[in-house]
Amino acid sequence: MPLDESWWTAVLAEEEEQSNSYPARVQVSSETKPTTNHSPSRPSPVDWERAQNIYSCDETVNLQVFGYNRGGLLVEGEGLQGFVPLSHLIGLAGEKSDLDQGDPRIGHLLSSYVGRMLRLKVIECEPERGRVVLSERAALAEPGRRNQLLDDLTNGDHINGIVTNITDFGVFVDLGGVEGLIHVSELSWGRVRHPSDAACLGENVEAYVIHVDKERSRVALSLKRLRQNPWDTAENRYQTGMVIDAVITSVVPFGAFARLEEGLDGLIHVSEINKGGEKVNPHDVLSEGQMIKVRVLQVDASKQRLGLSLDV
Repeated sequence: MPLDESWWTAVLAEEEEQSNSYPARVQVSSETKPTTNHSPSRPSPVDWERAQNIYSCDETVNLQVFGYNRGGLLVEGEGLQGFVPLSHLIGLAGEKSDLDQGDPRIGHLLSSYVGRMLRLKVIECEPERGRVVLSERAALAEPGRRNQLLDDLTNGDHINGIVTNITDFGVFVDLGGVEGLIHVSELSWGRVRHPSDAACLGENVEAYVIHVDKERSRVALSLKRLRQNPWDTAENRYQTGMVIDAVITSVVPFGAFARLEEGLDGLIHVSEINKGGEKVNPHDVLSEGQMIKVRVLQVDASKQRLGLSLDV
């Protein structure tokens, strides 16, 4: 199933909104203010023709770290200046996702890089926005590997990769030369509170290729499309009045969500938790991970809605 331009537009809009929490998209320009005293008074000018050529050919380049900000490192040399996001540093690739911009340890870790030479690849080059983003992790792949991957990948392929970054809008996966995105809507057929519930940093995952945008080096991936949609047969397998086992996945003010199987979550409305007529706080009765018995009230596969009642 190919994606139209509106899908990418929506994803990129979310990405921009989350730029403060996803350092791989921090802009580097003359206005960027490093948080170290080791930075020069003025950024070096960028040779945009050279930067574009290095990006297009997927070449590696050696640049020196001259500073850092809350999201990563500032590097320069050989007519280039750019930004290396925290998630693209080899030494920090396995760190927990909470070791981000707000962690007090991050300044100490990044300051240790100042003055070092790093072998990097350009992963984003946007002259019109004054932005060059580089990756130490991508440089592990041989030159030209990104272009080869983009040429070889086709919609419908299954590919393995390593989870490198988890954001509010999805999961980024290193495919060995190019980074793919699993949007939150493609993580599961069921309800996903946050992408971190569906993937872990450093995890090796198999993903389904939805769309390859060679021009912008973007790959849209999916986890859920590797599995059959359970809603396709839900109405045949779950009938009104059936009592079955379920596990509480989320407790909210208006009730709780319970999972019958992977990708199939239903709502127990607060009115179905206490049938005595008294007002009840769902948090006082149910908790995440709790195993319970539920009664099926309604199954609407077309709207992916499942109404449940707490069976006591």
